This record gives sequence, C-alpha cells and structure tokens, in this order.
Amino acid sequence: MNAPASVPPGEPIAVRAEGTDWEAVRADLRTHGTALVHGTLADWRPRDPDGPALRAVLGRDWARYSGMAHEDIRERYAASRRLLKHAAAAALHADAADLELTYGPTGRPYLRGCDQIDISLSHTGDLLLVGLTTRGLVGVDAELADRQIYSKGLDRHICTPAERLHLTGLDPADRNPRLVRLWTLKEAYSKAIGQGMQFRFTEFGFGPDDRPARVHRPDGTPGSGAEWAFRTYGLDVGGVAFCVSAAVYDAGLGRTLDTEITTMLDSEAAEALGRALRAAAC
Repeated sequence: MNAPASVPPGEPIAVRAEGTDWEAVRADLRTHGTALVHGTLADWRPRDPDGPALRAVLGRDWARYSGMAHEDIRERYAASRRLLKHAAAAALHADAADLELTYGPTGRPYLRGCDQIDISLSHTGDLLLVGLTTRGLVGVDAELADRQIYSKGLDRHICTPAERLHLTGLDPADRNPRLVRLWTLKEAYSKAIGQGMQFRFTEFGFGPDDRPARVHRPDGTPGSGAEWAFRTYGLDVGGVAFCVSAAVYDAGLGRTLDTEITTMLDSEAAEALGRALRAAAC
C-alpha cells in the first residue's frame, strides 16, 4: 500500500477582524485540505482589553491572559488567539466563543472536541499567522525576511552538516535568506509534530530551494516521503517582508469535507456513544 501524498496549501489569505468574507478560507480547505490565514497585530488587537467580548473569546485562556504583566505581551497573546479562534470558527461554521483551546505538553494548541481539524499559530512583528488542516497535522512559522542570523553564527545551531556545506557554497548575499527559509521550515515541521524547540534543528534538515522540500537526515539523505508537504512563501505586510513556511502531514485517513461543528462528532464522543448503545442492547 502506498503512503498518502500530502497536498501543499495555497497562498496565505489576508483576513481582517471586521468584515472578512471567510468563504475563501473554507474554499482552500475544500480544495487543498489546508488553509493559511494572516492578519496584523494592529487590526486584531482587542479594542476593549478587559471587556466581556474578549473574555468570551478567550474562554479558559482568560486567566492566563489576565496574569500577564507586560502590556505588549498581553496584546499579542489576545490578538493571536482572536485570529486563531475566528479562523477555526469560520472553518467549523461555529462561533469563536464556543471553541475551547487546549495545549499539549510543549504548548501546541488544539481545539478541544474538534479533532476533524488541526491548527497551528505563529506571530512575529506585526504579522499573525494561522494554519488549519483537515488532512492530519499542520505547523506554520513566520520570520522577518531580513532577519540577520547567518552573520551571528546561528547556522551552527540550526543546520545539519549537509546544510552548512550547501550554505558555504552560496554567494554571501544568498546565505542569510536561505538560512531564514530553513529556520521557518524547521520551526513549522517541529510545531506540526508537537516538539517545538525540543527537537534539535541540527538533527534534521531540508534540501536546496530549487527542489521539492523534504525532511532530510543530517547527512542530506531523504528522511521523509510524500506524506509530508512543505511550502515557503514571501509576504509583504505594510511594506515589511516576511518569510512564511508551512508543513502539512497527511495522516492517510481520507479527506474530511464536512467540518461543521454541528454535524461532526469527535472520536472520543463517538466511541462513548457506541459503548452506550452496545450496553443498552445487552
């Protein structure tokens, strides 16, 4: 039996806190099984940071939000969760306040009771980025395109030996952009598998830009198959350039075309209902 072939997402879709037609996001989910949306911190920042509307959307995250002392961190936390919940609500045909976020051991967010869709979140500067998929797993990451990391020697902590060898063979002007691309790809992949920064970036790599992105072993040999899809995008947000990457894993369970929260049961609820029906029949 052949392994599933994951389909890369389309271009990231810009969305606003007010007046967005979310049909384009739903269309990407139907077409690709994955949708990427992005907004700005300035737009998604809550107008009333202590008001009931924000409290309703944040739900259980309200306590954590309220305990943050630094105003900038509070605003970024609230804005990113607002975008994440509204994007998920659009996909699920639900109300953002009715969705509850839960977190894995490494802080990876999930939607409680909605395992028909997977989510990922990234933010840097004024950019907020969310990934949604019905295929299996998704991870997203964004960095400033001109962030200088090669000159600081971070390649020794980010790259495999094969990647470092490739970088040294490039023109000096091309090294930093390639390293930023690698950084976002590795962050996206690590988020998708729920490892975050716990997975050393020197233990896995990616090939050159002119080839389809695949996870590589430290020596440069292939380490993943077509079940993973990766894409890197350039975004211009208010005149600022960002490098954005997404990683999508196809779990091989088939497409989930119906994502409406009112017509989908999560697996635990379905199993519990089945047990109850079998018990009643005995």
